[in-house]
Amino acid sequence: MKIKRYAAFGTAAMMMLACFTGCKGESTVGEDNAILDSLTGGATLADVQIRNFEMPVEGEKIAVINIENYGEIKIKLFSDAAAKGVENFTGLAEMGYYDELIFHRIIPGFMMQGGDPKGNGTGGKSIWGEKFEGGVPEGLYHFSGAVAYANSGSTSTNGSQFYIVNTDEGYASPSCQELMEYDISTYNWPQNVIDMYAEKGGTPSLDGGYTVFGQVFEGMDIVREIANVETDENDKPLTQIKMESVKIVEYTAE
Repeated sequence: MKIKRYAAFGTAAMMMLACFTGCKGESTVGEDNAILDSLTGGATLADVQIRNFEMPVEGEKIAVINIENYGEIKIKLFSDAAAKGVENFTGLAEMGYYDELIFHRIIPGFMMQGGDPKGNGTGGKSIWGEKFEGGVPEGLYHFSGAVAYANSGSTSTNGSQFYIVNTDEGYASPSCQELMEYDISTYNWPQNVIDMYAEKGGTPSLDGGYTVFGQVFEGMDIVREIANVETDENDKPLTQIKMESVKIVEYTAE
């Protein structure tokens, strides 16, 4: 299973995107409004709820990934928005399924992917022993730090493999503006989501195609450090990035 770096984009579109400068580190609210006005005739989508950056409350179940030689990554799980996705991840973690598995695919400025017992992106299964439909949960987007399932073309093919979005803060590639200029009928976001991508960074091109079920709230420095490892032609680290354990624990707010 592979995450499509430029979902729904052909060669010509990718070349077109390479010509854009993006919005890294700059406020683009005025530019965003101008783009939306020009593409939608002045009618913009109403703001929506964004769930990604809600902090867990004391006693809530969170996931803790302990990565060998690096440390802990803590993840808020959105069980109310992504019930089946969280149930699957929690179940696999509690049975020790992820322990000693590696992140087999790491692409700087994009994401890191793991959870495959084969270690090559072709394996894995859900707690139900087959693929499952996780849907596209409302309020959860592919901001940097988002945790979602890899799939084989639709959210009905989720298994055990998951990825963590990793872009620089304030950098989305391709950006919402670039995607909307390419195809407004496919790519369109409310202004508050566009603004959040400009602030937090992420991969908006993946929205709508994958089941986001969690968000890193502690340990993004580790995720970004891991992005610097040397990889081969298949984006596999030359030195294993191993999950010593994945635990589901109660958040203590400490």
